[in-house]
Amino acid sequence: MKIEMICTGEEVLSGQIVDTNAAWFANELMQQGIEIQRRVTVGDRLEDLAEVFIERSHHADVILVNGGLGPTSDDLSAEAMAHAKGEPLVENAEWRQRIEGWYRRARRTMNPSNLKQAMLPQSAIMVDNPVGTACGFRVKLNRAWLFFTPGVPSEFKYMVHGQFLPFLRESFPPVEATTLTKLLTFGAGESQLASKLDVLQVPQSITVGYRSSLPHVEIKLFARGQQAIEALPEFTRQVKQVIGPAIVSERFPSLAQEVHQLFLDRAGLKPLTLSLAESCTGGLVASQLVEFPGSSTYLKQGLVAYSNDAKMRLLGVSASTLANHGAVSIACVEEMAEGARALLDTDMAVAVSGVAGPDGGSEDKPVGTITLALATRVNTWSQMLTIPFQNRTPIRQVACAVALDMLRRAILDQPPVAEYGFIKARP
Repeated sequence: MKIEMICTGEEVLSGQIVDTNAAWFANELMQQGIEIQRRVTVGDRLEDLAEVFIERSHHADVILVNGGLGPTSDDLSAEAMAHAKGEPLVENAEWRQRIEGWYRRARRTMNPSNLKQAMLPQSAIMVDNPVGTACGFRVKLNRAWLFFTPGVPSEFKYMVHGQFLPFLRESFPPVEATTLTKLLTFGAGESQLASKLDVLQVPQSITVGYRSSLPHVEIKLFARGQQAIEALPEFTRQVKQVIGPAIVSERFPSLAQEVHQLFLDRAGLKPLTLSLAESCTGGLVASQLVEFPGSSTYLKQGLVAYSNDAKMRLLGVSASTLANHGAVSIACVEEMAEGARALLDTDMAVAVSGVAGPDGGSEDKPVGTITLALATRVNTWSQMLTIPFQNRTPIRQVACAVALDMLRRAILDQPPVAEYGFIKARP
């Protein structure tokens, strides 16, 4: 079974918005053991849409088309599909009633343009959308079934789970069994990881892939067929042994989510509480943690102490420390972490300070110099690192990841200070 995806919309094609639907869909199918063969992005032009529908329908078995089902003049997916089929658009009476009922229940006046969403190609089979006013539909053209879905992410995801995946299971024989294992790493570059893994004998029908997304590299181990699936656990063990401490999560796509879950996992044992004191990261550590529900069970406060005055007044950093060592120093971040922990008597606190650039560096502390400290009720660990970038954003991203990794290691009763391949430790 060959599956492709067509993403529509000028805003996607021109890069005005990031196509999160496509990334989510490809990953979701991968979790089901299904690989997408190709993805095409096309703008909101009738002829271009019809042309790509026709062209790809000769090559794929199923094509998921995302977007272009709204009520406005640039929503052309249904019209383009009718054009490709050489048939008219006809009103789907069932969906018209659904739209009118939706507006009545909401006590809102329906704009006449919404009726456009009930106009489908004559041969189309309507696909229900329980959470929106744009129905989906599917049409057979040449070799392929084209399955049309709304662009609104919540509606799209609902339809993929509720209608698209069941359609695949009902319409096509089971594909070859597959399994995917993902290992999230931090502190080692893609080439460094690849050179380490080159020493391993990869079992037949297992492929090793890499996804680099600063500050992480994700290693993907994909097994196709029962024999490869049976060999995957042992091969995964070998990979983990070779990569070692660079692996920071085996279950989540981000270090922040791994740390979040580790805190939640401790809730039934000995709950831990956390304070944060951030300078150069400007609240990035806190922001990444509060992306996940339940963070309030452990995160008690996050302070952005950007100026020296804030470090002294809010966190108790001494004037002499700042005068003698500066804000980007081991002494300063240790006092920041200890001060933040003491404010609400939390079990842990992490502090970050650094030179994120592009200005502010010196010969002694160039751009990319960061200092971090983790304070607990019994000890304080600290480190100074040089991140080999000149751009502000990646420096802050890596600094945030180091802070999170210190937390991860501390929760797991490992030494909070570690060595990172591409980040230089300073005395």
